[in-house]
Amino acid sequence: MTHPQTSGFIPPTRRDTREATWHERLEALRYVPALAKLVWRTHRGLALAMAVLRVARGFVPILTFWIGKLIIDSVIDARAGRGDFGDVWRYLAMELSVVVAGEVLARASSLVESLLGDLFSNQMSVRLMQHAATLDLAQFEDPGFYDHLERARRQTVGRIALLTQLLAIGQDFITLLTVGAALVAYNPLLLLLLAAAIVPSFLGETHFASLGYSLLFRWTPERRQLDYIRYVGASDATAKEVQMFGLASWLTDRYRTLAQRFYEENRRLSIKRGVVGTLLSLLGTIGYYAAYVIIVRRAVRGEITIGDLTFLAASFARGRDVIQAVLLAASAVYEQALFLRDLFLFFDMKPSITSARGAPAVPRPVRQGFVFENVSFRYPGSERWAVRGLNFTLNPGERLALVGENGAGKTTITKLIARLYDPTEGRILLDGRDLREYDLASVRNAIGVIFQDFVRYDLRFDENIGVGEIESVRGDLEHGDDIPDSIRQAADKSLASSLLPRFPKGFKQMLGRRFDEGVNLSGGEWQKIALARAYMRDAQVLILDEPTAALDARAEFEVFLRFSELVAGRMAILISHRFSTVRMADRIIVLGNGTVEDEGTHQELIERGGLYEELFRMQAAGYK
Repeated sequence: MTHPQTSGFIPPTRRDTREATWHERLEALRYVPALAKLVWRTHRGLALAMAVLRVARGFVPILTFWIGKLIIDSVIDARAGRGDFGDVWRYLAMELSVVVAGEVLARASSLVESLLGDLFSNQMSVRLMQHAATLDLAQFEDPGFYDHLERARRQTVGRIALLTQLLAIGQDFITLLTVGAALVAYNPLLLLLLAAAIVPSFLGETHFASLGYSLLFRWTPERRQLDYIRYVGASDATAKEVQMFGLASWLTDRYRTLAQRFYEENRRLSIKRGVVGTLLSLLGTIGYYAAYVIIVRRAVRGEITIGDLTFLAASFARGRDVIQAVLLAASAVYEQALFLRDLFLFFDMKPSITSARGAPAVPRPVRQGFVFENVSFRYPGSERWAVRGLNFTLNPGERLALVGENGAGKTTITKLIARLYDPTEGRILLDGRDLREYDLASVRNAIGVIFQDFVRYDLRFDENIGVGEIESVRGDLEHGDDIPDSIRQAADKSLASSLLPRFPKGFKQMLGRRFDEGVNLSGGEWQKIALARAYMRDAQVLILDEPTAALDARAEFEVFLRFSELVAGRMAILISHRFSTVRMADRIIVLGNGTVEDEGTHQELIERGGLYEELFRMQAAGYK
């Protein structure tokens, strides 16, 4: 598995409770410019509008306060006979215009940010799926990778809020500059007193933001468990066993216990954060009233007008709120950046199974076939060899059967041929060239495979078949009403077309119970659909892993009559525990404990005795 580079940022381990250092906090902020670039690329017009609107909104408060001062001073002057009430009405009209403009700007800003947020979330979800499709199968089988994937998936929605917070800081900073300039003009001590009172609150929030991130990071595996238990406890796929085995109480108790543990740990942190935050915020209150005393004393002495008093009081209160908002937002930006880091580290993950630049395509037709040369493989993180020292061939046009007990390595061989994994030792040759030297997409396009644990897609009937060769039919599936001939033919060959009389909407019938009007199918019926996917692909190699395990005897017989026609002239690998199926192969390889124990035709293996003859006799005895 390829691990992402962290560029010096050390993520907390699963049970690490230490607080991130200041270096690590600043390191996390390096992902903010990358986020801004992604948002800009999402929609440049909306991104520019969002920034402009925020800047314009930054000047609204100081204009409102200054016009308010002018209104109060003009009222006092008019009552004292030093002015005209006409000035009052003009200033009121000006203030109304500013307030209305501010409201319009706020509404427009909210609309733009909402639209851009939706576009960004959609784009990030698409990019996450696209990147996940490039990663190795081994990575998906690693629990640690799943934890990281879960954290990245959670960041695809709402990360636009981080950029919104940054723009809000910019807006508040503009407001702070204008308000601060006014305060400094009257008394520099006011701004210094205000800033000194707010800084402790900022440091406290930053500290607890780090602890909050560490808590969520540590609990990623448990949160995945909670999601899974909730799914098992309330899903149509598990409802039968949950009811028959009486699992509801056990599942709910397990969920309740795990959820309560998380709640308790989060509650302790939240209470501590609330108490400390309250104490620190009192410093801001003390600073505010200390400054307010200075302003009132100057007004009492006649050094400033009543309008100045109102202006300074409002500016100081606004300045206090803005500084606090900026510092708290900066703390939130840091916290968001820690979470954002998970998304970008996921995008930094690289697969180990790739194509070299300029790699050749798989020959068509294949002329020499596959050769396994001392091939050994063990799954990542395992000390046990799944297969060891394999040496055999698969010749053009040959039907090869793999036989052995569970865990003998049969499915592993098919994964190696399809380059879902690369050998740990040895090599696989295709027409005399190492399989790793070919273009990866070309290798997989040359192979049609149906695994034993095939996916049952909650999609339409035609889509369930079409996924076997999606690029050739996706246009018809998405935009056309006619069913492509390739899908009809694949359904006929696999006997999946026998299901059509049950479907009110024919090929457009939704399958599964996840969506409205979906039809549930038996295991054997799903298997016919999975076989149809193999028929969809014009593959040079066909791999069927237990293709008839869920079929009844008659359906199995009919499937293999068609199967013989399908594989004519192609290479085929067949894995089955049914010896009636295996006998149709040209050659049978017997696997035991990951090694080749014997090979030959059915008759040759029976005559030689050994594991194959033993397994055959055991199965035959069950029919007597």
